[in-house]
Amino acid sequence: MKKTIRNILILLSLLSLTGCGSQVKEIKIAEQYGLAYAPLQIMKEKGFLKEALPDVTITWVKVANTAVTREAMLSDNLDVGFIGIPPFLIGYDQEMPWKIMTGLSKSPLGLVTNDENVTSLSDLIDNGKIATPQPGSIQHILLTMAAERELGQSDIFDNQLVAMKHPDGLQALISGSQVKAHFTSPPYLFQELDIKGNHLVVSGDDAMQEDFTFIVGVSTEKFHKNQPYYKAVNEAIIKSIEFMNNEKEETIEILTKSYDMEKSVVEDYIYNRGMKYTNEIKGLQTFIDFMYQEEYLSKLPKVDDAIW
Repeated sequence: MKKTIRNILILLSLLSLTGCGSQVKEIKIAEQYGLAYAPLQIMKEKGFLKEALPDVTITWVKVANTAVTREAMLSDNLDVGFIGIPPFLIGYDQEMPWKIMTGLSKSPLGLVTNDENVTSLSDLIDNGKIATPQPGSIQHILLTMAAERELGQSDIFDNQLVAMKHPDGLQALISGSQVKAHFTSPPYLFQELDIKGNHLVVSGDDAMQEDFTFIVGVSTEKFHKNQPYYKAVNEAIIKSIEFMNNEKEETIEILTKSYDMEKSVVEDYIYNRGMKYTNEIKGLQTFIDFMYQEEYLSKLPKVDDAIW
């Protein structure tokens, strides 16, 4: 299955190689829904990047997943995207012309079930479907890490995996369908754990056993060469993170509207449940070593070579 995942992603990349060139004086940034991307909402609403580059058009592109981000970059329709480290590494292994430019967030991640009889990973073997966002996602790789550590077989759940967007995985778990467990991220993780009868089987920290960055910012080589724009984006991210740390009330106001949630919920999720926003990049070497060992990567990259 690992080689199949690589081949599928290579095919998707090749199919999207044709595209139009980027426009002059424009920066195209991908955004996704989720608490891990909160600094991007702050950057957009406060205009930090526009303030630094007033004569440049800032275009925010809504993307559904990492595959769309990758395809948009290949077709020169995107300059900067934000994704998990494992899918970045898979793309890098396929010689995608991108590297990491910054960290964005650290986040609780976890495998949630509504079955009281499932108390460990061993209880899930051949016991229903396990929803993850997509093959090669950070949730999928963390599950394989946990399976390797606890069960001695990283791919033991491969035949039980089903790819679902986070909201769909949430609904599938709630409905009591064939989905027995869902490996997800906030706010879906928090929403699931707030439902009586649901509980955590394994956390991302359990699987990784060290601090790791959930979402990183990546940019194309072409964009990196445009240093004024590249530096402006990095500085705007830092400014947005600092704003979230120092201007709590206004941050809550902005994110309440962005995420269409109650203020009390936003405050709880953002500030009380383990979310951390930082431009630091952690865990990259561990992901590289594991993914190469388990043949998700065909080459063993050096950490310094994967970061601009």
